[in-house]
Amino acid sequence: MGLITGLLTLPLAPVRGVVWVAERLQEQAEHELNDPAVVRRRLREVQAAREAGTISEQEAADREAELVRRLLPPTGGLEV
Repeated sequence: MGLITGLLTLPLAPVRGVVWVAERLQEQAEHELNDPAVVRRRLREVQAAREAGTISEQEAADREAELVRRLLPPTGGLEV
């Protein structure tokens, strides 16, 4: 970025900063959502809740299915 361009776009600096922070937050959220260790921990939490009787069998099965889907690689848009 040249000096003139930098000076002319200086008023946009706060916007660029907010965009940068939003991008980092999105990256972190995606990492947390798809991290296998986090997914396995959540699967254990669902199992513990099922055993404690705090969630129904159907709710536990639904949660487990969603968590397992996160562990599997994408299928290229084909859903069965």
